Amino acid sequence: MSEQQAIEAVVHLYVEGMTFANEAALRKAFHPQSTIIGHYEHAVEWLTRDEFIAAITAEGAAPPGTQPYMDISMIDVAGDAAMAKVTDEFAGMRFTDYLSMLKIDGRWTIVNKLYYLHS
Repeated sequence: MSEQQAIEAVVHLYVEGMTFANEAALRKAFHPQSTIIGHYEHAVEWLTRDEFIAAITAEGAAPPGTQPYMDISMIDVAGDAAMAKVTDEFAGMRFTDYLSMLKIDGRWTIVNKLYYLHS
């Protein structure tokens, strides 16, 4: 598997984890010390991985058979650092996410998610 394919696999894990409120998938996609940052409900929101996962699971899973929306528009890799830009949907809202990743112990993991909520 190429580095790009490995990064895309983490993005898929993340989006499917969000769509189906899959805590295990989200824990696998995000580093334990990752942060999630963006404007939500007119305020800057800073979340830990665990706070983010709790918010996703509280919202609940999309109905079975839902096809997760995901558009990876860019992946940039420099050695063991990478950034993916992905547009996705969650709970009827569309987001553009900038996912900073680091390859740790041979595996890509999201260390930061900066998001924009489309109006």
